[in-house]
Amino acid sequence: MAKRKTGAPGLGTAVAAGLGLVTGALAALESQRRTLNSLRLRLDNLEEQVTRTQHHANLANQQHLHWELLSKAIDSPELAEVLDIFEVPASPQERRQYLFANALYTNLLFYYRIGNLSRDEFFGRVRGLLQNPVVRAYWFATRGQRATLPEDSDEAELGRIVDDLLHQLDEADGEEWWVVGELPTE
Repeated sequence: MAKRKTGAPGLGTAVAAGLGLVTGALAALESQRRTLNSLRLRLDNLEEQVTRTQHHANLANQQHLHWELLSKAIDSPELAEVLDIFEVPASPQERRQYLFANALYTNLLFYYRIGNLSRDEFFGRVRGLLQNPVVRAYWFATRGQRATLPEDSDEAELGRIVDDLLHQLDEADGEEWWVVGELPTE
């Protein structure tokens, strides 16, 4: 006696093949999604790097221009008079010294902004600069200029750190100046 087949011939095989095809397609789509997400993250990182690099290039150009202008003023007493915006009267020699002190400080500020100096390193180098009486006089003579900076700017924050360090140096024994001062926590 022959057994009678029910249902469509090969239906189980077709369903299994279809499920396999759908499963394969879903796996391929998931793999593509992961690849696209990975590529998107890499592209975002590259865009951030380009933005950071452009920002550093802009800062470098500004630093170069700043130095060129200060150099002209340092070399020419007539041009230096244009930059005489100090709180105390300054002789032509003091003015040129202040301009050079400004260049030194601005250079440290720039190095900090581009990430070549940590806050600790900035703090240590400023502590060394403040051992020079001309730099201290410059710092006091430019107090009003720093007061006009936006409160939340890097320059204003670092200026407050320098002000505090200068106060600590004035209060300390000058014998071991290199250990004076405590950098505020961020």
